[in-house]
Amino acid sequence: MALTREEVEHIAELAKLALTEDEKARFQEQLSDILEHFQQLQALDTSAIPPTATVLPLRGVMRDDVVTPSTPTPVVLSNAPQATDDSFEVQAVLD
Repeated sequence: MALTREEVEHIAELAKLALTEDEKARFQEQLSDILEHFQQLQALDTSAIPPTATVLPLRGVMRDDVVTPSTPTPVVLSNAPQATDDSFEVQAVLD
């Protein structure tokens, strides 16, 4: 399926691309080749292949939650530039 120059210009307009005449000619050829490949794929008989969301086996990728003790507050606050009681002290962001 060969694209016309006007179709390439329309696609470029939709994508908000400013193309030179050389680019239009090159993209006309390249996009036409891509569409020809899709036509070949459409010719394949896929009636015996069930619809598939993924070809990878489904498995959980998250680790199990394990309860562990938190870092003690004095250790965390030891790296803070300023701390008051059990909190970080920061400058006000809003007036």
